[in-house]
Amino acid sequence: MATPEFIRDLRLSAGHQLLYLPGVSAVVFDDEGRVLLGRRADTGLWSVIGGIPEPGEQPADCAVREVFEETNVRCVPERVALVHGVEKPVTYPNGDVCQFMDITFRCRATAESAGRARVNDDESLEVGWFRTDALPEMKPFALLRIEQAAAEEGPAWFLSSAHAHS
Repeated sequence: MATPEFIRDLRLSAGHQLLYLPGVSAVVFDDEGRVLLGRRADTGLWSVIGGIPEPGEQPADCAVREVFEETNVRCVPERVALVHGVEKPVTYPNGDVCQFMDITFRCRATAESAGRARVNDDESLEVGWFRTDALPEMKPFALLRIEQAAAEEGPAWFLSSAHAHS
């Protein structure tokens, strides 16, 4: 994900030290039940769409914004699917260290977005719709997000450290 301006400003005084940041992920389904994925430019791996909320931005609004910015798809959040404090810090090539608390939203693509998925910024190498039984290789936590969003029971599922996936 591109580093938001407010994080770059914070890094001027914080340096590379660990920052604990909010993260938002969107598992977007279309009317055929396919899930929208992006192949990340930073890792080359397929994943759900996500980002960091701007100061004052509501998490669900961030999910909608990130999906459009990265894929040109309009969506509507339906419910929280997963809340998870990611346990392992991430060290980026420039030495910055971050740890994220992620809120995953189950979202539905709007009718006018059908067939409009495309790379819409420099954060993705590819984007596309995938059947849930034919997903590309992904990290386990990306798969967990999709599984939780696809599940019909309950409005939300909170991951405890006893059941953590990385």
